[in-house]
Amino acid sequence: MIEKNAKIYVAGHRGLVGSAIVRSLKEKGYTNIIGRTHHELDLTNQAEVFRFFEEEKPEYVVLAAAHVGGINANQTYPADFIYINSIIQCNVIKAAHDQHVKKLLFLGSSCIYPKMAPQPIPEDALLTGPLETTNEAYAIAKISGMEMCKFFKRQYGDDFISCMPTNLYGPNDNFNLETSHVMPAMIRKFDDAKKANAPFVELWGTGSPLREFLYVDDMADACVYLLENYSGEQHVNIGTGKEITIKGLAELVKKVVGFEGEIKWNSDMPDGTPRKLCDVSKLHSIGWKEKVDLEEGIRREYEWYLAQDEKDLKK
Repeated sequence: MIEKNAKIYVAGHRGLVGSAIVRSLKEKGYTNIIGRTHHELDLTNQAEVFRFFEEEKPEYVVLAAAHVGGINANQTYPADFIYINSIIQCNVIKAAHDQHVKKLLFLGSSCIYPKMAPQPIPEDALLTGPLETTNEAYAIAKISGMEMCKFFKRQYGDDFISCMPTNLYGPNDNFNLETSHVMPAMIRKFDDAKKANAPFVELWGTGSPLREFLYVDDMADACVYLLENYSGEQHVNIGTGKEITIKGLAELVKKVVGFEGEIKWNSDMPDGTPRKLCDVSKLHSIGWKEKVDLEEGIRREYEWYLAQDEKDLKK
């Protein structure tokens, strides 16, 4: 049982994932949540991280900070993805161990499973086959972080757990087309085209890959639930167990945005992994299930997008 006034450090508290976890913690009555911006604390700087943990002494840690991006960013900057993510998680996990943190939750990503993993993907599929080449550097870093948690638990008895969220979307998403994931990229492209009265929107690939999407506030609710109720060595998938083709997603986003033109698919561009659906039976057995369906979630994200200042969204 976590006391409501326990000091909880959320690393990456202003990002898509971290901000949702902070919202969820506050909604559940937790009152002592701390976070630091990159300007205040550079998580790639070991001395800064160790000093922060020594001074603040957080009792619980959620490691949601990560260097993330879509296919284009992962292919263009693989060295950045493996280095930045590896050093962040090494610094935070070791500092948490040294300062006797009561519990740490590390967030992986379902894109780090083998490219041809069985579908739906069970937790034990990790490290059983080759990775998707378009995000291999990111995947290797995140797998390393999850394994670190497992081995610190095994060697030292640290209560360090990991979860594997599926594709996420929602408030505070990244809408920069050079680095964004598929959902916010589609929302921005369709909205831009709608405003410009463009005759069509061009999207990458064939539209045939299948994807699972989870509204970020549902993911955050699951993370807090695991913090409160789970201490196993194996990571836990967080998802809906439902999938849609990228083509189907595009039609849904087009409908929500209200764009009336065509969709053109550029099949010269990569599709990425053909299918990626999480087996969420373990999470369901622990007692958690999602609440927000896909169309409602897209509507919420689009409303949030429209409420933001354009210059901030497109940095």
